[in-house]
Amino acid sequence: MGEKPLVGKKRMKRKYRDNEIEPRSTPIDNIPEEEEKEIPMHLLDDWSDDGSDDVDFLEDEESSDEEDWTDESEQSISDDGDDVEETSEDEDGDLEEDDECIVFGGKKAESSNERSIAAAEESDSSEDEVPNRNTIGDVPLEWYEGEEHIGYDKTGKKIKKQAKKDKLDSFLAGADNSGNWRKIYDDYNDEEIELTKEETKLIRKIIKGKTPHSDANPYEEYIDWFNYEDKNHPVSSAPEPKSRFLPSRWEHKKVVKLVRAIRNGWIKADKPKEEPRCFLLWGDDTTENERRGLSYIPAPKAKLPGHELSYKPPVEYIPTQEEINSYQLMHEEDRPKFIPRRLESMRTAPAYDNALKESFERLLDLYLCPRIRKKRIDIDPESLKPKLPHPKDLQPYPTMCFLEYKGHTGPVTSISIHVSGEWIASGSNDGTARIWEVENGRCLKIWQFDEAIQHVAWNPLPELPIIAVSTGQDVFLLDTGCGSEDQSQNIKGLLNVNVSVLTTNSEENSAPLVTWVNHEKYDGIRLKHFKLVTTIDWHYKGDYFCTVVPTILIHQLSKKQTQNSIKKLHGLPVTAVFHPSRPFFFVSTKKNVRVYNLSNQKLIKKLETGFREISSISIHPGGDNVIVGSKEGKLCWFDMDLSCKPYKTMRNNLKDITGVAFHRSYPLFAICSHDSIAYVFHGMVYSDLNQNPLIVPLKILRGHKKTNGGGVLDCKFHPKEPWLFTAGGDSVIKLYCNEAPSMY
Repeated sequence: MGEKPLVGKKRMKRKYRDNEIEPRSTPIDNIPEEEEKEIPMHLLDDWSDDGSDDVDFLEDEESSDEEDWTDESEQSISDDGDDVEETSEDEDGDLEEDDECIVFGGKKAESSNERSIAAAEESDSSEDEVPNRNTIGDVPLEWYEGEEHIGYDKTGKKIKKQAKKDKLDSFLAGADNSGNWRKIYDDYNDEEIELTKEETKLIRKIIKGKTPHSDANPYEEYIDWFNYEDKNHPVSSAPEPKSRFLPSRWEHKKVVKLVRAIRNGWIKADKPKEEPRCFLLWGDDTTENERRGLSYIPAPKAKLPGHELSYKPPVEYIPTQEEINSYQLMHEEDRPKFIPRRLESMRTAPAYDNALKESFERLLDLYLCPRIRKKRIDIDPESLKPKLPHPKDLQPYPTMCFLEYKGHTGPVTSISIHVSGEWIASGSNDGTARIWEVENGRCLKIWQFDEAIQHVAWNPLPELPIIAVSTGQDVFLLDTGCGSEDQSQNIKGLLNVNVSVLTTNSEENSAPLVTWVNHEKYDGIRLKHFKLVTTIDWHYKGDYFCTVVPTILIHQLSKKQTQNSIKKLHGLPVTAVFHPSRPFFFVSTKKNVRVYNLSNQKLIKKLETGFREISSISIHPGGDNVIVGSKEGKLCWFDMDLSCKPYKTMRNNLKDITGVAFHRSYPLFAICSHDSIAYVFHGMVYSDLNQNPLIVPLKILRGHKKTNGGGVLDCKFHPKEPWLFTAGGDSVIKLYCNEAPSMY
């Protein structure tokens, strides 16, 4: 190839790279090494955080620099810089062996790699950083806000603060200087530092997560230092002896002895030491010293002297007279032991008065140091309490007694609210069942029976105002007369038994379970059971109802039939309720609650309460949560989607819990007990399965008197309003409301 002189832009670039000419405005990438300033490492984080938008600009700058400094072919420059020789190429376009060097006046210069290696060897390591100009140490810069200087240099002279530019001046300076984005302000030394090209490349690699050093190769080839090939000749070519293939009798006896010793506990194997999952990243080695016997406690280190103990401390360390006077008002332990003052020279510094006393106290601390390490945890008791919303934010809920229903002469054992919320039915030990108007407390109807009333329950259908009353061994289905004339005609036909129906047990034909007969006195139906009936509950469709005797009986009103589908119960049944929307049936014994599927007639779940005896049960309107009360004064909440064990167990009552109830539309539930107290709780159930129910105590309702008949015997919520009805042993029914109803 012949010589081809460089002309135009390429020639200027070549001269510019070899420093033969200087540009008009020296770019930041070609600042001489003696003028470059190294930047303290504590400013790089601020630059990378605040200058996130400059990363793209850095990439564009780098790409533009590489394009400007790259030529299409390697060229050589003569001594005078005018004639340029191009390096010869092969036919395939590859460079010859001499292409790595550049010719200057007939001599070969070092290549770029060799020059960079030599420069790296001559330069110091990255650890040799330029020391800070300011020597104030860890003193906060806030102390120098009102001063004209920012600190002191090595010679002790004050470093005066530079005049700060306005935002307009800094904007104009940045617009005029294209390299202004490379500048970083060091508030510690009060100066601006300009980044070099190498430093910008280093920062860019750190931000991208690459290897900062350009010479490091993260993809070096793996060198296998081992040889896995089999050798041709073994160590010994003799055949294996027969004893190696036969089990040793002596070893067998030894193993039998060891096994016997381990089984008898003569030999105890040491448990493997578990390695801690977590460790202190910045922990001191002295904290991990282990010794036999007492735990090792390192001696506390004495505090090192600071600026305030100097004979000539800075002005900001010297207290004023007002501060000295305020020290006298402080407690002796909080009062500073030494007040710094400024002296002319070291010779004039007097001896420290408390030096001997402090040394003696430190020796006492070392000598009387406790020999046992005690782990103490300082926990605020308030932090252990769960963060619950305020009850005012959970309104409405019943707070005050608004109305009393009086008329019974004995303890009121059971109450039931009509689905419309207009009437309330009650049963008492005086043998009477009554119907009351909720609005004004007027008694509409009274039925007199020979025995005490155990339970009353309204039919859930609004078009069938029928009430079921259990007294002794009988259950009466009665027409309340609260419906229209058409409804009364339908009820008359429904409450009529043409022929007495006798239901017997297939296993015991001699003992009839239930007998359906007409009751002429009250124009209803009488169901004669063989034992005492304790509980009645209606199905949500209104045709089926169940009674609890020593067995569980399910009756159908339309067909006048009774069936005993649940025969095997581990324990005596206490109460039974239907699911509010599904074909599930809950039967509680003294210790457990069993859930049956009536369509398949199978046991699907068993809820374990852990109580000695269950007293009452209530199902949430959603059907997935159950509350169970016990005669121990405890209440447990079951989340059936979560587990068969209680989600939460609470004990608020000192005596037996007699009744529990959920509200149909509001997130409320209530508890009543023999201590004449009713508790109202907020119980929110979320549709999100990952969120647990929220239980918050709201109100304690008092008002019933303690009598021999008991305290509060039953409680029920109004179906539409946040009202609570309670039946007490003092023969009074109370209505608790959140406020005075508008209808009154």
